[in-house]
Amino acid sequence: MIAKRIIPCLDVRDGRVVKGVNFAGLKDVNDPVTLAKFYNQQGADELVFYDITASFEERELFTDILQGVASEVFIPLTVGGGINTLADFERVLNSGADKVSVNSGAIKRPELIQEGAQRYGSQCVVLSIDIKRVGDSWHVFAKGGREDTGMDALEWIKKGEALGAGELVVNSIDTDGAKSGFDLPLLTAISEISSLPIVASGGAGNAEDFVELFQLDKIEAGLAASIFHFGEVKIPDLKESLAKKQIPVRII
Repeated sequence: MIAKRIIPCLDVRDGRVVKGVNFAGLKDVNDPVTLAKFYNQQGADELVFYDITASFEERELFTDILQGVASEVFIPLTVGGGINTLADFERVLNSGADKVSVNSGAIKRPELIQEGAQRYGSQCVVLSIDIKRVGDSWHVFAKGGREDTGMDALEWIKKGEALGAGELVVNSIDTDGAKSGFDLPLLTAISEISSLPIVASGGAGNAEDFVELFQLDKIEAGLAASIFHFGEVKIPDLKESLAKKQIPVRII
């Protein structure tokens, strides 16, 4: 049985890790290199690094900060923010990333997914989707959750999978930072239409939320930020709780 992955997320703005609620009200947390080193020592299975304003500001990702983070971690590192071309893929991979997360860049030019998969392999291409319920459907949002594209999220996921994405990161704007649990209805709907590994993001408040999350068979990982950043949940304790519930995890 495949071990479930616990993944902290570093949302980086102006060189600092920040966190908000529902993608708004961002507050300063810590230095990204310091946090990366801490999570590596804590037994995180992977780390996600997002330069959260790169797309909105229409600039390249801060590779100097990324290089500092990569030098401190010996676990898989997924990097996103301002990824619009194969040159951006190459730049972040050369800076220490193991996987590249595409979001707004792929919305603008879906063939970016296919190009990345053909050049670097599907396992390198992570389709990250910021999703919010609008009426009776879920819409894809772009530019760090600022812009409603009007695209149906489930249809976009189907298209991304067909183009060669190897993994999904599902960011629920509705539950982001609320600490009321993952968006299980959304995740269930996605698991029914996609065969890709799903990383769930948005809403974790305690260990029990991860237990509930991993009852969904196709969810391979849980991603969280504030509960780890502020010490509300410690990764070793979380994994111990999961193991007691017979949920397979990697324990160092």
